[in-house]
Amino acid sequence: MKKVLFIQREDALIVTPEGKRQTDSLDELEFCPGVFQWLSRIVKELDYEPVMVTDTKTTPTPGEPDPLARQVQQKILKAFENEGVLFSEILTGKPGEGPYNRYVYGGYDLENSYVIGSGTSAAWLSAVLKVNRIPSKNIQNSETFPVIRWEDVYILLKAVPRKATVSRNTKETRITVTLDLDGTGRSDIQTGIGFFDHMLEQIARHGNMDLDIRALGDLNVDQHHTVEDVAITLGQAFLKALGSRRGIERYGFLLPMDDALARVAVDLGGRPYLVWKVRLKGEMTGQMPSGLFVHFFRSFADAARCNLHISGQGDDDHHKIEAVFKAFAKALGMAKSGTDVYSIPSTKGML
Repeated sequence: MKKVLFIQREDALIVTPEGKRQTDSLDELEFCPGVFQWLSRIVKELDYEPVMVTDTKTTPTPGEPDPLARQVQQKILKAFENEGVLFSEILTGKPGEGPYNRYVYGGYDLENSYVIGSGTSAAWLSAVLKVNRIPSKNIQNSETFPVIRWEDVYILLKAVPRKATVSRNTKETRITVTLDLDGTGRSDIQTGIGFFDHMLEQIARHGNMDLDIRALGDLNVDQHHTVEDVAITLGQAFLKALGSRRGIERYGFLLPMDDALARVAVDLGGRPYLVWKVRLKGEMTGQMPSGLFVHFFRSFADAARCNLHISGQGDDDHHKIEAVFKAFAKALGMAKSGTDVYSIPSTKGML
């Protein structure tokens, strides 16, 4: 899901002339300090779609465009285009009217989007869309300024963790997963299957992710539905938290545990596929039917749209499976990590 920056034109992109509500001519046009440098970096490095919001009417009378207002707007758009910033839409009018509905109903991640700007219109837009707002002041709240400090906006947005919460409710299960890809390895997992909880904790701990899972399933029947739906929900949360995958390593492990050796290779490139080469001797491993493990990883790969190659060898089934989960966590941890190249990791330009 796409995240959006709803950026108020006045006082966030351009400086409003003193004593006026809008810029009426090219002579009055002044851009906010640092806006080109820092907004272009935000667009290049981070996963936000920029949208311009303005109260200025460029066509005050139908069929009779205001030439001065139109010149100002064209100059603004061209200046940002020259810096690599293309606004996906220019919104006018009141929040809640037609053009805004596509963001409410169009599959956008408004929970992690922002309104940038001050005044009643920005506050209203933030309230209507239920989006966080960055006002026209220093992010550290030490002092108020007439315009945005764009370096502070960049620092704030770059520090926003990649988080997602996904719920899945069926006749058999009720699952909620909250995932923070930039966490510290903390986990709170309750699926009703102790050995499964222990394996899932390895993903958080060794992948440096924070992971909360609550699962209520029909364990009185069997464990199949719970394991499958946890895998699907976790995969969907991982996919959502990754966003566009811009600036990630994409690929990611060998991990020994006593007699066992696990190999896990992952590609977060959007193509779901699982190769599973782990032979378990017993019908049960821990508290779980041994056949459920391949099902877990296949369901995860499908939901997260990733390619997984998993192999394991050793004498003890418990050691093999635990080594697999730890190696899986390490592989995800490597693949999700950031790089200094802020582009899609593909020659196609998309994943």
